[in-house]
Amino acid sequence: MAEKSAAAPKTESHDPDFPEAFLQFMRSGWRDEELSVSPRAEAPNYEKRRAALSSAFPGETLIIPSGNEKVRANDTDYPFRPGSDFFYLTGDRDPDSVLVLLPTGSGHDAVLFTHQRNSKETDAFFRSRNGELWIGRTPTLLEKSTELGLGTAPLGQLGSMLAGTAPGRTRVLRGLDANVDRAVLAYEPDKEKPRDRELAWTLSELKLVKDEWEIAQLQAAIDATVHGFEDVARVLPADRGVSERLLEGVFGLRARHDGNDVGYGSIVGAGAHATILHWVRNTGVTTPGELLLMDMGVEGHNLYTADVTRTVPVSGTFTPLQRQVYDIVHASQQAGMDAIRPGVKFKDVHKTCMRVLAEGLHDLDLLPVSVDEAMDEKSTVYRRWTLHGFGHMLGIDVHDCSNARNDNYRDGTLGEGFVLTVEPGLYFQPEDELVPAELRGVGVRIEDDVVVTADGCRNLSAGLPRSSAEVEQWMAAQRAAGPRLPE
Repeated sequence: MAEKSAAAPKTESHDPDFPEAFLQFMRSGWRDEELSVSPRAEAPNYEKRRAALSSAFPGETLIIPSGNEKVRANDTDYPFRPGSDFFYLTGDRDPDSVLVLLPTGSGHDAVLFTHQRNSKETDAFFRSRNGELWIGRTPTLLEKSTELGLGTAPLGQLGSMLAGTAPGRTRVLRGLDANVDRAVLAYEPDKEKPRDRELAWTLSELKLVKDEWEIAQLQAAIDATVHGFEDVARVLPADRGVSERLLEGVFGLRARHDGNDVGYGSIVGAGAHATILHWVRNTGVTTPGELLLMDMGVEGHNLYTADVTRTVPVSGTFTPLQRQVYDIVHASQQAGMDAIRPGVKFKDVHKTCMRVLAEGLHDLDLLPVSVDEAMDEKSTVYRRWTLHGFGHMLGIDVHDCSNARNDNYRDGTLGEGFVLTVEPGLYFQPEDELVPAELRGVGVRIEDDVVVTADGCRNLSAGLPRSSAEVEQWMAAQRAAGPRLPE
């Protein structure tokens, strides 16, 4: 008997020990197809952003990783989504990639360090989980450079490049890639302006103002979200219960069909679950006569996300008490929208919304003090039932610009081109003994996405109704239309 040939090293835990004859057979007889690529239409947008970041840090090396895949269970990973700042600057979607802006005399050269193609020239083609037999044709470095409009280099060269960086002239967007973080030691001589954090907040503040292309991306995601809410309303029965997860799944179908995915874990809160702000387990069942709160958003193909909440009566009609609570929240939201314009303080919009809620709580005979006393910063007892602020910035992240400095965000003023949510709510916990029994377990939030204009704001999610009467009419119209599949 002939001696068995040694098998090639395994690259997957479940790989068999392939015989050499099979390996030799797999290495030949394949045609290599060219990948048809052309520059992306949106590539100039990413180039413009890199130029803005370059001008903020002349003469310094800037390192922005994409991030790594994360294990879901054993040898399966979660679907990968690139780091938002990385995608904002490149449009690239691959894990492990790293954007490096290298200083030149007049600015920076952008180089994307990324995985090389596991082509048919190596055993990785059929043996590696990143091989093309497993995941399909992948672009070469040149093809990716053509598509994205920036230089590329093999990821294997990143280590030597990082080893040559000067700590005092290098900034890293940290927390995305542990290997990069280890390779470039933090250098923070100025406690007031730490170098790496300054890079993070600069990126966030660049994202505060959305250009026309970005607003169009958001509008597309919001339009898909409107369709998703319609889909859910059309399968929500008025006379029997259905699972929250069914409604979550119906919306998820729209998100995957019309966009990239959902922008965040969908909140589908039936009955008392509506009082749990981040209820994402969605294990409940709707009940006719109760309310249903749904906080859901489609993430578009270029990763800009919608963030919309509607609270609807399962039966199709609000009870008098449900309507009273809903109308208070709607009045608060409208007051906030009316207050928004360039130069208005973010905090003042919050105060405007909260005062209307406090007045409503006073009308419900719930406040232990006057409205003025409740609104005093030394009190704020109204927050027992409002819980959160009026809204947040929206964009490529659902909570966009989160690293921006308070002076330019929470404590700052609104500017034309800012996109933000307006989402006041009232929540009466089922175990709250300070409210009447008939209010316990009632939660209402109304959330829309608006862009700040020269003289006010424009509601990007106006395709969904907001007033209680309009919601009832909309529910009836959707149910009359019947279920549909995305086209």
